[in-house]
Amino acid sequence: MAKGGYVYILSSKRNGTLYIGVTNNLVRRVYEHKNNLLPGFTQDYSVHHLVWYEQHKAMEEAIQREKQIKKWNRKWKLRLIEEFNADWHDLYQDIC
Repeated sequence: MAKGGYVYILSSKRNGTLYIGVTNNLVRRVYEHKNNLLPGFTQDYSVHHLVWYEQHKAMEEAIQREKQIKKWNRKWKLRLIEEFNADWHDLYQDIC
């Protein structure tokens, strides 16, 4: 049986730098980003606030959705976040 996945967006601040990722364990992955356990973009640009996520039944679906969203222009990405999380609240505590 295929394992599910999540697409997520992290932000440095409201309307700040965005990072789009995919994972099979959202709590673990966001924890890794928040604690700078993953070298790279999110560490370099302090992108640590979970502002949007979407769960998928199959990892393949999550990967396709991630690729789709990455191609979007910034305005569409901001609208996606605003519709889900108008206050740009860090959702990490909500998922724990």
